[in-house]
Parts: sequence; C-alpha cells; structure tokens
Amino acid sequence: MDPPTLVDALGKPCPLPVIELAKAVEQASVGDEVVVLSDDAGAKVDIPVWCRMKGHTYLGLADAEVGWSFRVRRSA
Repeated sequence: MDPPTLVDALGKPCPLPVIELAKAVEQASVGDEVVVLSDDAGAKVDIPVWCRMKGHTYLGLADAEVGWSFRVRRSA
C-alpha cells in the first residue's frame, strides 16, 4: 500500500483546502488515501460535505501540530 498523498493547505482559507483536495483525489487511484493539512476551521465542515457530495470516504480528522489533518479515501 502506498503512503497517503499529503496536501499542505496550511494558511489557505476555504475553499482552497477543498480545491486542493479535489485535485489530489483526482490524481489518486481508487482506495488511495489523501491527507489534508489545514488550519482553516471551515475545512471541518467543507471537507466532510465535499466527500459526501463526491462519494468519497471521509475517514476523520485529528489535531495536528498546526490545525488539523483530514483523511479521505478515494472511492470509485
């Protein structure tokens, strides 16, 4: 299994973390994981909603050194 793709969106306001997530997921294979680092509180809402809208699996978030890390798995 490949390591997750890391998207560093620290310091970028929403919707930029979601836009960068979308680009990374587009490049990923089905089943691959993408991790987004963001310090924008809006990402806590926007990333799970985007995953539901696009049919990808939102695996959750964790506190990071700065902000949070969001894990997403590409579905079909």
